Amino acid sequence: MRVLALDQGTTSTRGIVADDAGHSRIVLALRHAQHFPQADRVEHDPAELLANLRAVIAAAGPVDAIALSNQGESCLAWDALSGAPLSPIIVWQDRRTQARLSAMSRHAALVRERAGLPLDPYFSAAKLGWLLDNVPEVQAAHRAGRLRLGTTDGFFLQNLTGRAQTDISTASRSSLMGLDSGAWDPTLCDLFGVPMDCLPEIRPTVGDFGSINDTPVTAAVVDQQAALYGHGCRAPGDAKITFGSGAFALALSDGARPETADSGLLPTVAWQIGGRTAYALEGGVQAAGSAVEWAMRIGLLDTAEALAGFSAPPAIDRGLVFVPALSGLGAPHWDGSAAGLFIGMTGATTRADMAQALIEGIALRAAEVIARLGPLTRLSVDGGLSRSPYLCQFLADVTGMHLILPGTDELTALGGAQLAALGRGGALPGPPARGEVAPRTCDRSARMARFAQAVDRAQGWRAAP
Repeated sequence: MRVLALDQGTTSTRGIVADDAGHSRIVLALRHAQHFPQADRVEHDPAELLANLRAVIAAAGPVDAIALSNQGESCLAWDALSGAPLSPIIVWQDRRTQARLSAMSRHAALVRERAGLPLDPYFSAAKLGWLLDNVPEVQAAHRAGRLRLGTTDGFFLQNLTGRAQTDISTASRSSLMGLDSGAWDPTLCDLFGVPMDCLPEIRPTVGDFGSINDTPVTAAVVDQQAALYGHGCRAPGDAKITFGSGAFALALSDGARPETADSGLLPTVAWQIGGRTAYALEGGVQAAGSAVEWAMRIGLLDTAEALAGFSAPPAIDRGLVFVPALSGLGAPHWDGSAAGLFIGMTGATTRADMAQALIEGIALRAAEVIARLGPLTRLSVDGGLSRSPYLCQFLADVTGMHLILPGTDELTALGGAQLAALGRGGALPGPPARGEVAPRTCDRSARMARFAQAVDRAQGWRAAP
């Protein structure tokens, strides 16, 4: 069996073909443009992303099944009949709806109870409402009965298979789906101003999503949930963290909607297979790889490889701290007003010191989330930044946990391919092991306390719009 996994991410679109003999290869990877029309806005061109997906499909050749993983919370409007986009893709990092959500604070408890999510611009509900309120083409399509609103998977599937569909894991990231019902919630749709009849159909994660060039699409899933599956997480307490544009940690729950109490983490659907829904606890750091890209854009770093190791003692132990709140702070703080900042610079601070503080800041934000996931039986790490030995060792040190490093970086694609193989009645093997990173002795509490002080300084720093 040969399966094509389409991994449509925040910075690139990748295609990986995996087979039941354990082989996998990248058939094509295409980067796409990031657009920042205003300080609080992040957009993608839907036509560019769709063209990249088609190019990847063409490069793959004949396969037996296809999986699509998506960005989760990025969304847009499109024509329900022609499939043509009516707006840019509003990316999950976009903050344009912050003021509107602040004005909705009295509804926060209701949204938490029904959707399991906080009122935050990260999720797609307020973005979709914004499109209907502010884009004339979207309003005209709604009046004509031709409007479709949804996450990117629905747009891609309509244009590639003729069906506007989404899966339950993606819908659970919208603030529009009842987490217990697995269906669009009329109260939530009314609250955010999103017509329920404009949303795609919610389907199980593994199932019939139509076909592309006569090849069945048998799985669709959020990229982070795909990575969770690709890591081999199947039992309660199994967890992974993926360092992509953001850093996202998920831990499987015991089969029921997880209780979040005051952890600041979120209950979410991991996947739905064969009529059974698996839940997970999730926490996201909104700037990880994107903070590295920012550092390269401004000349702080020449290449990401410069983050592999440093000769100096940890920057935080020398009083230099970076808080990567470039898109506000996600879990567990949920503070959209927070701003990224360095604290502790002196006239002797070098570029290398700042780069070291940057990679430590990403690891420390991840450690904040991991500490709230509850008792963990295993923690597996992947993503581009996991290639940095310094990040992995620093993360192991400040969490006190052994980290499992899979033998492939393509865990999102592998998880998608494994899910698609299930949809064809087959199975694909898991990733080979690359190794483990054991924690070293350090003053973890002092490091986390110093970082917490810096996070307090970062919160509320950005001026109100």
